Amino acid sequence: MQCQFEIPYAKSVCGIFLLYRYAYLCILIKISVFMQLSEQEIVRRESLNKLRELGIDPYPANEYKVTAKISDILNNFPAYEGKEVQLAGRMMSRRIMGKASFAELKDATGRMQIYVNRDELCPGEDKTMYNTVFKKLLDIGDIIGVKGEVFKTKVGEPSINVKELTVLSKSLRPLPVVKVDADGKVHDAFSDPELRYRQRYVDLIVNDKVKDTFIKRTKIINTMRNFFNERGYLEVETPVLQPIPGGASARPFITHHNALDIPLYLRIANELYLKRLIVGGFDGVYEFAKDFRNEGMDKTHNPEFTVMELYVPYKDYNWMMDTTETLLEKIAKEVTGDTKVKMGDKIIDFKAPYPRVPILDAIKEHTGYDLHGKSEEEIREIAKKLGIEVDDTMGKGKLIDEIFGEKCEHHYVQPTFITDYPKEMSPLTKAHRSKPGLTERFELMVNGKELANAYSELNDPIDQRERFEEQLRLSQKGDDEAMYIDQDFLRALEYGMPPTSGIGIGIDRLTMFLTDNDSIQEVIFFPQMKPEKKAVALTDDEKNVLKLLKEQSPVLLSDLKSKSGLSNKKWDKTIKGLTKKKQAKVENTGEGLFVSLVD
Repeated sequence: MQCQFEIPYAKSVCGIFLLYRYAYLCILIKISVFMQLSEQEIVRRESLNKLRELGIDPYPANEYKVTAKISDILNNFPAYEGKEVQLAGRMMSRRIMGKASFAELKDATGRMQIYVNRDELCPGEDKTMYNTVFKKLLDIGDIIGVKGEVFKTKVGEPSINVKELTVLSKSLRPLPVVKVDADGKVHDAFSDPELRYRQRYVDLIVNDKVKDTFIKRTKIINTMRNFFNERGYLEVETPVLQPIPGGASARPFITHHNALDIPLYLRIANELYLKRLIVGGFDGVYEFAKDFRNEGMDKTHNPEFTVMELYVPYKDYNWMMDTTETLLEKIAKEVTGDTKVKMGDKIIDFKAPYPRVPILDAIKEHTGYDLHGKSEEEIREIAKKLGIEVDDTMGKGKLIDEIFGEKCEHHYVQPTFITDYPKEMSPLTKAHRSKPGLTERFELMVNGKELANAYSELNDPIDQRERFEEQLRLSQKGDDEAMYIDQDFLRALEYGMPPTSGIGIGIDRLTMFLTDNDSIQEVIFFPQMKPEKKAVALTDDEKNVLKLLKEQSPVLLSDLKSKSGLSNKKWDKTIKGLTKKKQAKVENTGEGLFVSLVD
């Protein structure tokens, strides 16, 4: 932090007084900042200043030319052995051994050992770069560039013999130090979910598996995109801000457009706009879209999520089932190398074909109740008998959906098409060609969860208007997830839309399945979180004791003190600090003094 500015009247008494006052304020600001920093953070800032005093820019602007990637060297070592390369990456560990040291460098592709010899790095009399910069002023987490020769150590470890070292970015915060012992056991893992999701950048640095998840996510999207492009379908973009939140049954986010003075909604689906493009004459369109639904958050739902929607004219839902199972089999092979993937303790096989089960048959099989031809009130009574919570706002479709979700969904672990939904559940779907009261719709269930939803699309504008009006009646009954009437979409249908099949596939959920993650937060870079509590400045000792408390709380004060390894004086200071900062509390329960976290 620097406080520099010119005061033209500084030579006057008043000017000198103001100058000293300004300098004093700068000192107070610096003191205030430093009081909020940990001991390690203060040391790193001091190292930063010392680098600058040595004439080294810790954040240089010029290009640093990288001639090789770590993975290329490790995977094709004979081609690189004995050759000079220039690498850049983050220093993840360091072992200083007098005149020679080892460190681990990590780039975007992997990790590799570097060997730093004082006399090779500093061949002249000036040994500052090794003795001062490398040994004392660099820290774990700093980003450096190295130039040197590729070789193998006596124990066969591929390494770089460093001849030149460049500081590229000084890290001012210490990384979590994750250790792996000789047996492969991980210690001090950066594993707290809330911290990992809030500080995804740290998560990506220290947990290599996390980066692999997101690389696979990109492969899923690219494989899907190539599949559609090879078939001549056009990737398009449709509005995120919409005057009517149509295309799905969900509660929307609402905003306001100041210039137009109208309310707008973050889209809950892009379906109706893509169908407008089919009306316009495109021979198949698809979009990877960010959708938003102002509903609950849990391990499988995030308010902002990614979906792929595809619409192809002159096709029906039978064709779409064939296409979907072919697509997913291809994606599984491309991403994992096999059609069989591990999900927890289960093995899911994406090899086509998949079973096709009508939804009412599924309900009859798993509940014993046949809902064919049943009225809304009869279904409501059946739901109550099954122990499902219902209310008067729920129409026939919502009741059936609840019964299937509560009593049937979890049975479908292997990919299964659940088909032929009642008309009341499917306001945008064409009536079934041979089963009155039902529609040509399917949902693909995998591991007990919906992965895809598809229809033979309703293209009868009169029928569509009646379906929308029924949704309006549900809304008036209190169903806040009922669809809105989109008059412009109805106008588009009146110009004529060819018979069409459409599908939506959840990208987040598909990524969960193919990366063996049971939480949607694991496959979204920056998932939605509750507001972060204001950080409390803690000493390193306080942080260590707090970490122990997170592992076990409450805990006997004597046991916690023993685990901390602190002297009596340091322990007293640390526990008083934590209680004063309202991070921990000490209570006498009658069985002894216990320390617990403050909620």
